[in-house]
Amino acid sequence: MAEGIPEQITKLHTLSRQQLLEMWQKLYQKAAPTGIRRELLVPFLAYRIQERAYGGLKPSTRSELRRIARDLEKPTESNERRTRIRIKPGTRLVRDWRGETHEVAVTETGFEYRGSNYSSLSKIACKITGTRWSGPAFFGLNKTDSDPGRRHD
Repeated sequence: MAEGIPEQITKLHTLSRQQLLEMWQKLYQKAAPTGIRRELLVPFLAYRIQERAYGGLKPSTRSELRRIARDLEKPTESNERRTRIRIKPGTRLVRDWRGETHEVAVTETGFEYRGSNYSSLSKIACKITGTRWSGPAFFGLNKTDSDPGRRHD
């Protein structure tokens, strides 16, 4: 079933806009959004070809993406947008702070640090540092955050 998928995707780059729109109609069973640029048609069609060949996203992934989209539509107090970081239970977060190693275990209901349970990483970061911190930033989970001391919650 997945035979020729790379070739089909490569071929997309050679098709005219009209041919891409026709392919959209065939693959999605509806017309492409009005005014969609060619630069967007190609990756959407490539995804759809792969989705049909290999299967789509798991329901849990679809649900998480919908939740993230809803969160992005709601501004936070500081009018910035944020998403909740998902960490699987059993994960261990380790941070060295002022010469001391701090380890946090992610649980089904929150976080465990030094025998106590916490509902957020920010509370643990505050306990460790004595000041207000974004827990995800303190533990290095915000890859794009250039200021790890910036408060996010």
